[in-house]
Amino acid sequence: MPELPEVETIARSLRSGGVGGRNDLSIPGRRVKSASVLWDRTIAQPQPVEFEKRLVGQTVGEVGRRGKFLTIHFDRDILLVHLRMSGDLRVEPDEIQLNQTHDRVLVSFEDGIRLAFNDTRKFGRMWLTDQPEKVLGNLGLEPFDPTLDAEAFHQQISRHRRQLKPLLLDQSFLAGLGNIYTDEALHLARLHPLVIASRLNFEQSSRLLQAIRQVLSEGIQRNGASIDWVYRGGEFQNVFRVYQRTGQACPVCGTFINRMVVGQRGTHYCPVCQSLEQPAAQRQEGAHG
Repeated sequence: MPELPEVETIARSLRSGGVGGRNDLSIPGRRVKSASVLWDRTIAQPQPVEFEKRLVGQTVGEVGRRGKFLTIHFDRDILLVHLRMSGDLRVEPDEIQLNQTHDRVLVSFEDGIRLAFNDTRKFGRMWLTDQPEKVLGNLGLEPFDPTLDAEAFHQQISRHRRQLKPLLLDQSFLAGLGNIYTDEALHLARLHPLVIASRLNFEQSSRLLQAIRQVLSEGIQRNGASIDWVYRGGEFQNVFRVYQRTGQACPVCGTFINRMVVGQRGTHYCPVCQSLEQPAAQRQEGAHG
């Protein structure tokens, strides 16, 4: 499933015309000529027929991201797209013959450009709404939110008596992290995936926030990770620290990377760099609580 860097990369490509920045394939400023829903269940709301009618005549404004959602702003509505397991968006000239077996939604613009949503596994969803908060309202803060400083993050994480890995995957806690970047951030922060969040001291939680931002920033810089046939052009998989590196040497200490299942998710970690024995938070919370 694409995470924050992959979704940000796709949003950037829609704004600029792809990784190469082809302005003739960017979508802001384009007016919708027609919309076709080829797989009804892709449309979470409204009904597919209404979806097709409402989009016609609307012009694309800002293209962005919220958590793992793509946000495409139109005149009257916002199109929210969650790619789930295998969803992908491509922009192409309308004249190109359609031969994509797994295209689920097509949006054609008046100037000969087409936006296609392709989804092999059919889990992706779209919402066309003028009230996006009803879909996005339960999301937590963005990892790069300027209000989320070390003190605020420590206070937030101290409230949870949950294991770190499941907590970081919870989109209501922090929006955008998934399996890849959580494993990478925990290794960089030298924290075990099973540590109870409320036991982190201020230094540990600060280190974790910094690690989350560092791996996400590098992921964005490298256009995300391409570890599935769907996502093209990403390079972050070339610098994985632990993710999918079971049995390989830890880049820090050389110990073999272990794999376990946490909350039904494969989890990769170094048993030496990420020892489960962590100092109790109480030793520093008096000064930073």
